[in-house]
Amino acid sequence: MKSWIGALAIILALYGCEESQSVSDFTGNETTYALQQTSDFAVSGTVTFKEKRDGSTMILVDLQGTDGDVKLPVHLHMGDISEPDAEVAALLNPVLGKTGRSETHFIQLANDTKLNYTDLIELEASIKIHLSDVGPERDIVLAGGNIGAIASKGVNARVGIGVCQSE
Repeated sequence: MKSWIGALAIILALYGCEESQSVSDFTGNETTYALQQTSDFAVSGTVTFKEKRDGSTMILVDLQGTDGDVKLPVHLHMGDISEPDAEVAALLNPVLGKTGRSETHFIQLANDTKLNYTDLIELEASIKIHLSDVGPERDIVLAGGNIGAIASKGVNARVGIGVCQSE
């Protein structure tokens, strides 16, 4: 009986260490921004940046109002959300319609410029979630918002949503 209890204690201790190790991958620094509805589709939510111990960032998008088997493209754009033809600075992992979530381990911009968590939350940029990555639906932005330095300046994303630069 004692050996069974000892084995159970060891298993629980190992599981506890494994659980805390994944939590320790993060510093505890995180910043959350609102993503507002930007079209006739009732989609909104948040984007959260979580700092990892190595300085990189986990970007989590959480939307309400999505469903189905669609994959909604997520773009990090340079500049205010209202700027037309804003440069796409990075493509993030798509939001899955079924869950409304996207998770991206972010290290660098599309031009290979490395950005750590601090750089990213000081960037003057915006996040846009599109209906599609091809065709006319590419120009439909479902939700979006300013992030970083622009968000802290209090620029209102409801003023207008700029269409993204076509490739």
